[in-house]
Amino acid sequence: MNDLAPSPSPRVAVVLLAGGQGTRAGLGVPKQMAALGGKPVLRWSLDAFAGHPAIGGGVLVANGDVLTAIDALPDAWTAANPGVERQQSVGNALIALAGWDDESLVLVHDAARPGVTADVIDRLLAALGTADAAIPTLPVPDTLVEQDADRAGEIVDRSALARVQTPQAFRLGALRAAHANAAETTATDDAQLVRRLGLPVVAVAGDARLHKLTYAEDMAILNGLLGINRMTRTAVGMGYDVHRLVADKSLWIGGIEIAHSHGLEGHSDADVGLHALTDAILGALADGDIGDHFPPSDPQWRGAASHRFLAFAAERVSARGGRIDHVDLTIIAEAPKIGPHRAAMRARIAEILAIPLERVSVKATTTERLGFTGRREGIAAQAAATLQLPEN
Repeated sequence: MNDLAPSPSPRVAVVLLAGGQGTRAGLGVPKQMAALGGKPVLRWSLDAFAGHPAIGGGVLVANGDVLTAIDALPDAWTAANPGVERQQSVGNALIALAGWDDESLVLVHDAARPGVTADVIDRLLAALGTADAAIPTLPVPDTLVEQDADRAGEIVDRSALARVQTPQAFRLGALRAAHANAAETTATDDAQLVRRLGLPVVAVAGDARLHKLTYAEDMAILNGLLGINRMTRTAVGMGYDVHRLVADKSLWIGGIEIAHSHGLEGHSDADVGLHALTDAILGALADGDIGDHFPPSDPQWRGAASHRFLAFAAERVSARGGRIDHVDLTIIAEAPKIGPHRAAMRARIAEILAIPLERVSVKATTTERLGFTGRREGIAAQAAATLQLPEN
């Protein structure tokens, strides 16, 4: 983790909020980690801020799984834990900024708005030359009406209304005072808290590209606004794996432990099902196989849980800007019976891949007592994975 030390010039920090789960988007993963144009939504904002010459550091407010997925933070950035509510998350970030003086400037941004531009950042920072707070806004182009259930009511005058976006900019001292004064009150953004102190908030021109990702259909809108080519191709990969049955070892198949007299022999936990699925996904990516990425000669993988391999393959798909449409796993074994464990396997695989349950198929068969599986010497698995990948 990078140490967050204030830079004397420029004195501008960022608070990037990425702690929510974003379940309304229905994307199978937290919306800030959904693939947009070949990289996670979060990375668009992180790269925009890290590349702006006026910004000297920042705080990413995110859960540990998000931090792990993005690998490394930019120089002079650190992390903070999210709170239950947005206001608590910003408060945790302010604690991380304890070394910055009150005259520093800070931009607070929602990672679900990936279209950050240097122009908007520049307008906000310029406004802070004479103000304690500034927000980007857009006019309301549509007719507005009051509505009761499905009945339209009176027209609302939109001439005095505006749509508020992020990032929002503040003098750090003003933002600290606003949060300290908030006590038991809550607000949907920080500008509201600053206004409660009696401080004016300046509005600057926003940008349509700062559209917020809330629902699945917003991905298509963002692709258009950000000029992303969304032509895709279907890629299919196959995987096959075999492990020997041995006594005195736990049996892991499909990501769950099954009570049985024997377990599977291997350098890792030898989960034959997850190994086959991993190879199927890597095959669809034309990205080698499980042995290339996790060689059995490397002692760090001795006894490793195979869900790490499958999660790695899923991350490779996301990094390419793709998605997993479907996986199909067939387990070939005389014993144990797979049927009683099938539902648990499907649920665990869907969890590891962060995809809906209906995209996961698990089946089982025997070889009618023929061959090594028929003699109960080992267990085999074969898998297929169907991906959607962007065209190069």
